[in-house]
Amino acid sequence: MKQLTLIFALILGVVFSTTANKPGKEKEVKIKTSAVCEECKERIEKNLTLSKGITEAVLNLEDKVVTVKYNPNKTDEAAIRKIITDTGYDADNLQCSKSAHDKLPSCCQKGNETHSH
Repeated sequence: MKQLTLIFALILGVVFSTTANKPGKEKEVKIKTSAVCEECKERIEKNLTLSKGITEAVLNLEDKVVTVKYNPNKTDEAAIRKIITDTGYDADNLQCSKSAHDKLPSCCQKGNETHSH
């Protein structure tokens, strides 16, 4: 039983040491989006945090800026912006994917200022 516990502890140690961010390695980028409501916020944050190399995504609805923390060895700013545009939102000066935007609930689409959330 002690060996099993030791093996489990070693595996956990390897998992945590390989996934933990080493100081100074993580980068942060702020990207202006076209998000309008809490549903938009949840959608963008979820799609970003489920993507490889992204450790955190927090969207501020007041200024529509998402702050993304990421591992530069696994992703980059261009890829992060693409995730946002593929989700249906603008990312800085990049226009959203029209097909993804058109699939958003009507209240989350650009130009619709009525929010019933």
